[in-house]
Amino acid sequence: MLSKKTKYGLKALTYIARASQECPVQISEISKKEHIPHKFLESILLTLKKSGFLGSKKGKLGGYYLLKKPEDILMTDVLRILEGPIAMVPCVSLNFYEKCDDCVDEHACSVNKLMIQVRDSTLNVLRNNTLADLSYVDKNKDNIKK
Repeated sequence: MLSKKTKYGLKALTYIARASQECPVQISEISKKEHIPHKFLESILLTLKKSGFLGSKKGKLGGYYLLKKPEDILMTDVLRILEGPIAMVPCVSLNFYEKCDDCVDEHACSVNKLMIQVRDSTLNVLRNNTLADLSYVDKNKDNIKK
């Protein structure tokens, strides 16, 4: 299950991507519009900043802004930063592999075989979606009210 941290992080990134690139977006605006607790959002945005997705500017007109183009921000990268491993069990993780304590032979394990398929399907979806895909706004509709 997706954690609230990751869900809120995706909502915040999408909001920032949709906002005007002329000025940074304030935490209070994102918090209010996306119904994300302010203190929790601060922590999430700091994580995204430390990971190189966001920059920030202090002051009255300060806030957060994207450091990369939305089409260059892969969902695999965002999820790994916010959620950790994408695989549901450690024995099939590509970046955080650990042998399962209760497994005698991974190659004969039915759970391992199934979870490899789940991991590969999930990675396929995440690798083929960027922040631009999530933040696309149909110019003929009023999706965001500023």
